[in-house]
Amino acid sequence: MNWSFAKAILILPGTALVYVPAAVLWFTQNTGYAAVFPPEGAASWIGAVFPGLAGLVLMGWTVRLFATQGGGGTPAPWEPIQKFIVTGPYRYMRNPMLTGVLFFQAAESIFLHSWPLAAWTLFFFVLNTIYFIFSEEPGLAKRYGAAYLAYKRQVPRWLPRMTPYRPT
Repeated sequence: MNWSFAKAILILPGTALVYVPAAVLWFTQNTGYAAVFPPEGAASWIGAVFPGLAGLVLMGWTVRLFATQGGGGTPAPWEPIQKFIVTGPYRYMRNPMLTGVLFFQAAESIFLHSWPLAAWTLFFFVLNTIYFIFSEEPGLAKRYGAAYLAYKRQVPRWLPRMTPYRPT
């Protein structure tokens, strides 16, 4: 993994999963919205472990695909990968990397019993949906043409297909 790739990981998931949540937790401490730390009871752990693990798996899998099959570039929009990837979780949904981030954000808010972190997750989801619709998807259509448009028609943005997509 080169420095550009590592920098993209530190900036993008770092901001969504560490920097903003840390700021939210800091600004809500000593309020009625403060996180519960350390978490009380097994429910926090049990409720957070499944979305947290699912998020880590999706994020790790997609980052690995970008590194091994992307043909250069990074997961960041300012230095996109060169090859269109339709393997692994991309056969089931168009945005598994961001879905992984959302799962992990959900795990953070469940684990810490934090409504402000849940609100951050919802805001992040809405912001990315708007970005995908108006910026990323048109850019992918321009870069990859008919192959991406066919993929887009068959593969949902967020909810997975029941069967894997197979390009014709």
